[in-house]
Amino acid sequence: MVITNPILQLKKVSISYTPGKNAVEEVSADIAEKKITAIMGPSGCGKSTLLRAINRMHELYPDIKTMGEILLNGKNILKTNPMEVRRMAGMVFQRPNPFPTMSIYDNVIAGYKLNGISLPKQEKDQLVEESLKNVGLWNEVKDSLFKKGTFLSGGQQQRLCIARALSLKPKVLLMDEPTSALDPIATNRIEELLLDLKNEFTILIVTHNMSQAARISDYSMFMYLGHLIEYDETQKMFTNPSDKRTEEYLTGQFG
Repeated sequence: MVITNPILQLKKVSISYTPGKNAVEEVSADIAEKKITAIMGPSGCGKSTLLRAINRMHELYPDIKTMGEILLNGKNILKTNPMEVRRMAGMVFQRPNPFPTMSIYDNVIAGYKLNGISLPKQEKDQLVEESLKNVGLWNEVKDSLFKKGTFLSGGQQQRLCIARALSLKPKVLLMDEPTSALDPIATNRIEELLLDLKNEFTILIVTHNMSQAARISDYSMFMYLGHLIEYDETQKMFTNPSDKRTEEYLTGQFG
């Protein structure tokens, strides 16, 4: 599928946990800017593995090897300083994980502390307010900024984690099943939030929830056994998939 001026390009990306056996096999795809792209597929198909490679998460584990190229604005992130990559590609995980010892305020700007970037107080205050407003949390927490983030509900904690990722002004927001631990109301809030955020950010979301992909994504990738089987506009893939395996997955015949 042709994407003009993609912000992110995956070029023959393969990832192995053990030598000689790839969990992701030569995946190539161009990702559109300021759109939501969903990565779907059954458990163990390599979708989270692929997402984490974009954030260089795998380098925290010595045995995982990533091959191929991942270009962000034309620059190969596999040859870029990992700290710089993680500022450009923010990550939100399956379970809300605010830093338990930190206040809401400190959670939002934690990325700056972790990267050794010191900011004047006025700039920090502004960043915290702007990031919390971005995720619709400011009015709910503005009087409790110095309380621990863990006192918030699950949905609020996940929005706090999104605010933490956004505070670094990333180019791409990577989300690994960000609503799977949340109730339907909190899930709905996050989905509405993502539809707002795509006006400013490019979002790549791993989801096992097909109806979620249908509701919020512009493009969808279907992965199976480490291979990218199909990649297309979401509406087209859901109504007229070009590969029988995609059709079988979407109609619940496997996965």
